[in-house]
This record gives sequence, structure tokens and C-alpha cells, in this order.
Amino acid sequence: MSRVYLDWNATAPLRPEVRAAIINAMDVTGNPSSVHGEGRVAKGLVERARLQLAESFGCDPNGIIWTSSATEAAGLMMQSNNLNCAKIEHDCVKAYGATDLLINANGIVKGEGNFALQGANSETGICQGDQVRGAIMSDQVQTFGKLPISFNWLGIKSALLSAHKIGGPKGVGALVLSDGIDVSTQIKGGGQEQGRRSGTENLLGIVGFGVAAKVAAQDLANGVWEQVGELRDKMEIRIADTATNAIFFGKDVDRLPNTSNFAVPGWKGDTQVMKMDLSGFAISAGSACSSGKVKVSQVLKAMGYDDITASSAIRVSIGPTTTEQEVMSFADAWIKAYKKFVAKAA
Repeated sequence: MSRVYLDWNATAPLRPEVRAAIINAMDVTGNPSSVHGEGRVAKGLVERARLQLAESFGCDPNGIIWTSSATEAAGLMMQSNNLNCAKIEHDCVKAYGATDLLINANGIVKGEGNFALQGANSETGICQGDQVRGAIMSDQVQTFGKLPISFNWLGIKSALLSAHKIGGPKGVGALVLSDGIDVSTQIKGGGQEQGRRSGTENLLGIVGFGVAAKVAAQDLANGVWEQVGELRDKMEIRIADTATNAIFFGKDVDRLPNTSNFAVPGWKGDTQVMKMDLSGFAISAGSACSSGKVKVSQVLKAMGYDDITASSAIRVSIGPTTTEQEVMSFADAWIKAYKKFVAKAA
């Protein structure tokens, strides 16, 4: 049975250009901190990737700190700053911030004081837009590479990024700082990354991140994500035609073009995930930030939905290589399972 991958918000498939760049970098022997020729070659690759990311994200390359993940980047920034956030944030942000920012029924947050606010939610795809202006830190993991954004005009002081969400390798992220903003070093040692984050750089991961950022920017310029949004909308229309009681979260506000988060109240999300998995489709019941644990969506609860609805949600997230046939085949498989659920519940 062929598999169809529809969980891009958890991790995007590795881009072929990234795979090729990583394989080439495997032959680089030197340590980026060494001053000899081999070390300078390795350092050059790290700095080229920094420039590629800076150009794609519209930021100063000197403000980029390579990390092992966006989670580490969040800890690095938030342990240096006392920030408020909302209950819709990723767990790595909520772990440090007081979750007292107000959120309305559409998932839009009102930022006040020294606050952190995500660009878009990984579960619902709901975008905060101009609400992020003034944020000390913004999780831009889901928006980067999918929306035409630039750090320099977002109006934020720092941003979190992750390579594997844009087709780069897992295990590498970045914290981006604006001029005049710095952090208290949490990992001390050899003084890499301008003394902000010590440890020998993950050369292969960083090289892959740089290439992924460059190719992602090209996709945006070519209108690829507009086509992705059209596919998502077609899928939702087909599902809604049959499942008239389905709730599509965030449909009335700006969403990521690739994300559909919906629920049939009373039909457990984890049950749907398992049924679709057995049918050959990889989807999720929410964010992939909880080590495989399926829990009631705290994002939907923060938006005012009850436990039954919040536990019934599933997320379908697609990407540039997803085909219309794959999307519609999923819709048909889901509708078949839905009809059985309705008949059993009757």
C-alpha cells in the first residue's frame, strides 16, 4: 500500500537540494573553529548558510544564532527575558512565559507589555498578522517559508526558526535577534556563535538549513503556496459537502495556506488518526510537540471549545509536492470512515 504524507506542519519532507548539499558537506573535514585551511572551509559553509538564511528571512546575518532547534532558541531567549504569552503558544514558549494574554474565539491574541506571540499556530494554521508587532519574541516556525514575511518589517525583536519545517534537516534551528537585543548565554564553552551559544556547530544541519531557506524563498516567489492553498480549500469543500456538522477552525480568519484543522464533535481525533493511518494517510491530532502523546487540544480549549470538540480535532497539513489526487483520496477515505461513524452513532 502506498503511503500519503499529510503532516507537513510536524515535519516537511527533506528537499532533494538539501540532501545533495548535506552529502557534499560530509566530505568537509575541518572544525569551523580551526584556523587552518580545512577549518576555514568548514567555517565558510557555516557563514554561507547564515547569509542564505538572512537573505530569505530578511534579517541581519549577525543576528542569527544557530541552535539545535526552535525549542532551544526559545529557551535561550526567554531565560534572558521575562515575557507574557497566550495559551495557544508552543509548549517551549509556555514553559517560560506567563500565559495571561487574552485570546478571542477566532484564535487572535492581544499582545500587551513584554510579550511573545507566534506568527501562526501549528494546529489551526491561524495567523496573527499585525498582532505580532511589538513582540519581544515571535515563533515564526510555521510562517517562514509559507508566507511572504521579512524579519525587518515584522516589527519584532527576535524570532524562532526551525529547519525541518521548511524541508531542511531535523535537529537545527535558529534564534534571530534585532539590533540592540542580546541574550544571556546558557551553553558556555568555546564561545562559538559570537559567545552566545557554545559548542561545535552542526555543520551538516546548518548547511541544510541554509539551502532549505534559499529554496523555500524561491517557492514563495514562484507562487507555489497559493496552489497549495487551493488544494486545501478543495479538500475542505469536499469534506464539508458530506460532513455538514464538521467544524473547520480558523476558516473565517487568515490561515496558513496548507493547514486544515477540523472536528466532528464526538468522533475522537486519535481514532481518526489511527483509521487514516491504516488507510495509508499520515495526519495528526494536533501539534507534534508532545512526544507522540495525544491530548485534548489546549489551543482549541483556549479558543473556547469544550473538551469533546477539542479532543475530536484532526489536522491535515500539506505541502508543495502534495498532489490533488492525494488530497482528494484522503477526503474520500475520511468521508467513508465518517459515514461509518455516523451510522454507528445513530
